[in-house]
Amino acid sequence: MRDFYRIRRLPPYVFEEVNKVKARLRAAGTDVIDFGMGNPDMDTAPHIVDKLVETVKKPKTHGYSVSKGVQGLRKAMAGYYERRYGVKLNPDTEVVATLGSKEGFANLAMAITGPGDTVICPNPAYPIHAFGFLMAGGVIRHVPALSPEQYLSGIERAVKHSVPTPSVLIVSYPSNPTAQWVDLDFYKEVIRIAEKHDLIVLSDIAYSEIYFENNPPPSILQVEGAIKRSVEINSLSKTYAMAGWRVGMVVGNSDICAALARVKSYLDYGGFTPMQVAAAAALNGPQDNVEEIRNIYKSRRDVLVESMKRAGWDIPPPPASMFAWAEIPDKFKHLGSIEFAKLLIEEAHVAVAPGLGFGEYGEGYVRIGLVENEHRIRQAARNIKKLLQPGTRVQAAE
Repeated sequence: MRDFYRIRRLPPYVFEEVNKVKARLRAAGTDVIDFGMGNPDMDTAPHIVDKLVETVKKPKTHGYSVSKGVQGLRKAMAGYYERRYGVKLNPDTEVVATLGSKEGFANLAMAITGPGDTVICPNPAYPIHAFGFLMAGGVIRHVPALSPEQYLSGIERAVKHSVPTPSVLIVSYPSNPTAQWVDLDFYKEVIRIAEKHDLIVLSDIAYSEIYFENNPPPSILQVEGAIKRSVEINSLSKTYAMAGWRVGMVVGNSDICAALARVKSYLDYGGFTPMQVAAAAALNGPQDNVEEIRNIYKSRRDVLVESMKRAGWDIPPPPASMFAWAEIPDKFKHLGSIEFAKLLIEEAHVAVAPGLGFGEYGEGYVRIGLVENEHRIRQAARNIKKLLQPGTRVQAAE
């Protein structure tokens, strides 16, 4: 195989080892309880699906769409931000509809990164945060982020000791994978640091509507002056159980949005128009389905924490997101996250995501997706309890 430059910059896919075991077991007929991927299992609300069906029957909607999103969708996105955060956006200059938040983030990296540009990135983090910039030719300065306070305290140190001086700062709360939540004071400090060091801020807020204990997570754009140097990346995937629809948004600073829109104009024609129209119906329509989805995740979270505690595994209740971030039980810490995840799937038939897949500081943890129903969660806990019992033989190299 040819040695392509951008492929050389990508490390081996950490999750692949667990995925291979999962595929082998399923091929043999084993029932695997899969907490590995954050794939929502709820139904998309009927009024959203109905709008898709209605629109797809119109032949004129079957042609090319608009790379930055049809105007009706961009207006709906701006309307959402005004209702939810009190942030007014110009749908023509400060909103770009994307093919999910992942594509938006990757093309943002292409739009604003030059070869060798340094980007400050939390670690652990969702992989596209680092690898989108790596593929664009950037250099990643990882900052430990096992807590928001740890990340915040490390940013200025990273600026001081990075060559060349960083140009981009990434924040992501509620966090995937750590499920942590921040308040508006956190963002005020981020903007203060960004203004001091002339940083562009990219805020990933894809889990903004999945929260449990606190008030609704804020937007960085609520901070005075933030829009001068910030954009926010958001998504309908988790909020409305529309992951496969691939509808996201980048909103905020008009220059950054214009750069993204220009890059996208060379790469795509936007999502299928009926899906964009239905996405606008999701944002503009009744929101009781959003609360219903949130309540399902909360109930699953509570069952997971309670049943795993009875099994002997103390998992902190996540305040937000659709994930739990769990430290490996003491008995198995020596294995590391990949071998522990393989052990769980081999012996307990439970799949989780190894923390190392989210960066070096994720080692020692696994991410558990709240993507199975409560009955399956309890079954997983019973399976794991057998593994955690004293005297259980460890099926991995010591």
